[in-house]
Amino acid sequence: MGDFFRMPVAILRRYYRKLWVRVSLYALLSLIVAVIEPIIARWIDIDAAPKIESGAVMSVLSILASSMLAVSTFSLNVMVTAHRGAAQNQTPRIHRLLLEDTTTQSVLASFIGAFVYSLTTIILIQSGLYADNSTFITMCVTVLVVVLVIAAMLRWIDHLSKLGSLDDSMRNVHDLAQDGLCAFARTPALGGNPITSDTVLPETLTDVRAPGSGYMQLIDAPGLEEALSGGSCIYVTLSPGSPVLRGQPIAQVSGHVSDEDLETLARCFVIGDMRTYEQDPAFGLSVLSEISSRALSPGINDPGTAIEAVTRLESLLWEYAQETGDDDGVDYPHVFIAVPSAHDLMDAAFAGTARDGAAMIEVATHLRGALKRLAMSPDERVNEAAVAMSRLAHLHAEKALPLDAERKRLENV
Repeated sequence: MGDFFRMPVAILRRYYRKLWVRVSLYALLSLIVAVIEPIIARWIDIDAAPKIESGAVMSVLSILASSMLAVSTFSLNVMVTAHRGAAQNQTPRIHRLLLEDTTTQSVLASFIGAFVYSLTTIILIQSGLYADNSTFITMCVTVLVVVLVIAAMLRWIDHLSKLGSLDDSMRNVHDLAQDGLCAFARTPALGGNPITSDTVLPETLTDVRAPGSGYMQLIDAPGLEEALSGGSCIYVTLSPGSPVLRGQPIAQVSGHVSDEDLETLARCFVIGDMRTYEQDPAFGLSVLSEISSRALSPGINDPGTAIEAVTRLESLLWEYAQETGDDDGVDYPHVFIAVPSAHDLMDAAFAGTARDGAAMIEVATHLRGALKRLAMSPDERVNEAAVAMSRLAHLHAEKALPLDAERKRLENV
């Protein structure tokens, strides 16, 4: 699993999820098709094909160009409105997730690609670059583009029914958090050695300093292993998701290392201005926790959403506890990486709800029940963290619940 997080692959996947990349690829493809159509017409014998007047092709292309421009603009407005609504009612972190929605990206790319194709073809025909015998091929390609646009519209109509909705957002965050937690359970140190209280650091160490400020997003463990030489070991003191300042030590290297080696090692870390899901197992938990806290705010007052978030968080941590015994082993023996503890994961998941939902008996009892069940998981570290969080939630609730009857009810859960 360590190779999964190799830096080039992770960065390419990240860029592929950006909206402009997919739209640009579709637009470029449609431009290429429009340009090579007259070239293909010279190679193919289409004398037996039906004769189609260029005016008929121009009419269809004009309709397609004008309609796709309007549809693209309308779809972008719908997307922006849905994203803003989700960010206001759920959490701003949802906006970043929605921007990576592949269905929205593909649909918008289809609309804009069809617009670019039709507009480019019109220009080429009006410029006299298309031969008279290429109209049949042009019409065939145009019909294919229309079919693709209709399919994209049907997908878009179905997708609009859930775009930006609370259920869809929570499901997406849940899936990302589940993938991250399962990967973390199997390789908590990304294929290296986890730094624990038993780890003994050498007396002489050289700092690897952060090239920029932000959040630690990716650590290229195989790249670190390859960059080390002469039996040196590297100790990464910050885990993904940790805030970083430029010039701050983010790792320490044993043995003799040159300035060039330090620069090579520093390039194995990606630091950005926001947290990401790839290697940060606590981030998905914290996003679900933020949705729960936002639902408990006086302006929204939706304890049902908080209860659903707690249920999802409980299932995520339970599945994580089931996976922790299936360790893939150490692939990079000279790399040591600090990892989040079970207490860190539990805090990310439930600390906000324990504080903000303490005055609502239905939320407090559901949270206490979830933590009680988690305390019986197969992982002893998760059990201890759940018991500690249960005590904290109980203290919040005892102080916030106004009635003795409610406090007694909470005691009996």
